[in-house]
Amino acid sequence: MTWMTTAAHHRWLESETDRLLEFGRASRDPRGGFGWLDEQGARDESHPVELWITCRMTHCYALAAMMGRPGAGSLADHGLDALRGRLRDHDNGGWFAAVDGDAVTNDAKEAYGHAFVILAASSAAAAGRPGARDLLDEALEVHAERFWDDEVGMSREAFARDWSEVEDYRGVNANMHTLEAYMAASDVTGDKELLQRGLRIAQRVVHGFARDNQWRLPEHFTADWEPLLEYNEDQPAHPFRPYGATIGHLLEWARLTTQLASSLQKSGLARPDWMLEDAKELYAAAIREGWNVDGEVGFVYTVDWDGKPVVRERMHWVAAEAIGAAAALWASTKLPVYAEDYGRWWDYVGEYLLDREGGSWWHELGTDNAVSRTVWEGKADIYHAVQATLIPRLPVSPALAASLAAGNLA
Repeated sequence: MTWMTTAAHHRWLESETDRLLEFGRASRDPRGGFGWLDEQGARDESHPVELWITCRMTHCYALAAMMGRPGAGSLADHGLDALRGRLRDHDNGGWFAAVDGDAVTNDAKEAYGHAFVILAASSAAAAGRPGARDLLDEALEVHAERFWDDEVGMSREAFARDWSEVEDYRGVNANMHTLEAYMAASDVTGDKELLQRGLRIAQRVVHGFARDNQWRLPEHFTADWEPLLEYNEDQPAHPFRPYGATIGHLLEWARLTTQLASSLQKSGLARPDWMLEDAKELYAAAIREGWNVDGEVGFVYTVDWDGKPVVRERMHWVAAEAIGAAAALWASTKLPVYAEDYGRWWDYVGEYLLDREGGSWWHELGTDNAVSRTVWEGKADIYHAVQATLIPRLPVSPALAASLAAGNLA
C-alpha cells in the first residue's frame, strides 16, 4: 500500500495545504502585492515587494479559490491588481523585479519573474478571476516578444527597464520556470505551441546539458549558451545562482519533464521516448548525490562537478520537489521505489521541516538539521510546500490550476 492511494493521507495533505494557506495570508501588502514572510509569519518590511513572490502567492491563492477556501479569491485578486498596477512598467511594458513604497527598487525585467507572471495569470484565469485572462495574454505577448529566443529554443535572461540587454548571461533556472509557466498557460489557452516550446527547452536542458554532464546539470551559460562551470565559485551559496549542480533542480526538472510528457500525450502531440527515461535518471542522480551523502539525513543544496557536496545546508524547497517528483514518477510508472521514496521524503519533512508551532516549513536547516539562516532567512513564501501537498492528489497533467478547474481534486 502506498500513501498516495489512501484517503487518510489525502486528508492529511489537505489539512497541511490549509495550514500553509493560513500562514501565507499575512504576506498581503496593503499597498499592493505580497511581501516576504518572517519566521513568525509576519510580513518582513525590510524586504521590498518582489515580483516572484507576488506571483507565487497569487498562484497559490488562485488555487485555493478553486478549492473553495473563503477569502482566497480576494487575495488572488489583490495579487492581480499589483501585476496590473504597482509592479507593471506602464511606459515600457513588462514587470519590475521589485518595488517598495512608491518607488521602484529593482527595475530589471527578469525572465524568472516574468515566467511567474504567466503562471500566476494562468492560475487566476483558470479560477475565473476578473481580468486574469487579459493579463495572461499580455504576459504571453511580452514573453514571446522579449524573452523567447526561437532560434535556440530557450528564454533570454534579463533586460534593463528600457529592454536593453544587461548581462552576458543565460540561465537554466529561468528556463525551468518558463517551462512550468508554458504548460500552465497552454492548459488555459489551448495553445499547443506553448507545449512545443516547452519541449524544446526540456530537450536542450535535460536531454542535452544534463545527460551530457553525467546528470549534473550546468545552470550558468554565456549569451551563446557556452557553459560557465566555475560561475559563482566564490559565492557558492547564492540563493538563485549557486555554483555547481543544484540537487533540487534535478528533482524539479524530473517532475516537469514527467508532467510535460503527459501533457504532450494528452494533447495529441508527439512525446519523445527519452522523456520518462531521462526524468528517472535525473531523479536517481539527485538521490544518489544529494540525499544523506554527508553522514546526516537530508538533501544537500549543491554538489561540484565530481558530485561532492559544496553547500550542505538543507533547503525546504528541495524536499518539496523530491515529494513532487516521486509522486509524478510513481503516477507515470507505478514503480514501487517512487512510492517508497515518497513516504521517506514526507517523513523527513514531518520530522525536521514542519514548524508546528510557528506555522509553515522552516526554509533552511543546517547540516545538523537544526534551523539555519545562511542562504534563506524567514519563510519567504508557501509556493513549493503548497504544491507538494497538491501534486500527489491530482493527475500528472494538466497543470495544477487547470486540473482543479476540471474538478480533479477528490
